Amino acid sequence: MSERRSYPPGVPCWVDLSTPDTQGAAGFYGALFGWRAGFEAEPEAHGYGLFHLRGKKVAGIGPVFHEDLPAGWHSYVAVADLAETLQKASAAGGHVALPQTQITHAGRMAGLRDRENAFLPLWQAEQHHGCELVNEPGAFTWSELTTRDPAAAQDFYAAVFGWAPGGDAYYTRWLVDDKAVGGMLPMPIDVPAEVPPHWVVYFAVDDVEQAVAKVKELGGGQMSPFIDSPAGRLAVVNDPWHAEFAVISGVQEHH
Repeated sequence: MSERRSYPPGVPCWVDLSTPDTQGAAGFYGALFGWRAGFEAEPEAHGYGLFHLRGKKVAGIGPVFHEDLPAGWHSYVAVADLAETLQKASAAGGHVALPQTQITHAGRMAGLRDRENAFLPLWQAEQHHGCELVNEPGAFTWSELTTRDPAAAQDFYAAVFGWAPGGDAYYTRWLVDDKAVGGMLPMPIDVPAEVPPHWVVYFAVDDVEQAVAKVKELGGGQMSPFIDSPAGRLAVVNDPWHAEFAVISGVQEHH
């Protein structure tokens, strides 16, 4: 189902971009995915904006929290109780990276870091429930953790969200009620040690080669070769401000 109005707890529900150049990035993603950006005029929005596709909310965009922080895409996991989830994360060996914050009337957010320091934001919905369009070209379709300790991650996310591991010895599919909501794979051995474990946001496209060519034309870059996975052909890319994301030709029915 492409259109969504709500998400169960434990399911990735929203994605947003932190960037040092919100106007420039809005132009980049508008040209790449056909998104239209709108920015809130209210001071409490702090420069945050929304991307729309066919009139539906598909992602957010805002300035980086501090000029020293890198640009990046983040996927938010829906939770019923932020305080309880953060307590579970701390008890499981993670820690609170961002304390609970009220976001106007939209909802409440917080951020955790898992045992290996991968950052993952959380969302407790009020008026804003998340992406209104998923699993189709130009929309969010998958979240994937790359980590050096998959066993520790399995234990951590099971304790925090109740995720059950599926898949095979190499690739883990996170399951909620037997439905895949995300994935995990080991960090490749050739990745420099200073690159921390992290989550990658995937967007569906009709044609991966065309999408990557467009990324390059718009000033971005290709970070991985083209990969033929069981889920579809994919590539990891970055925008001109070095925010990493992936494009995939297969639509992941995980929501």
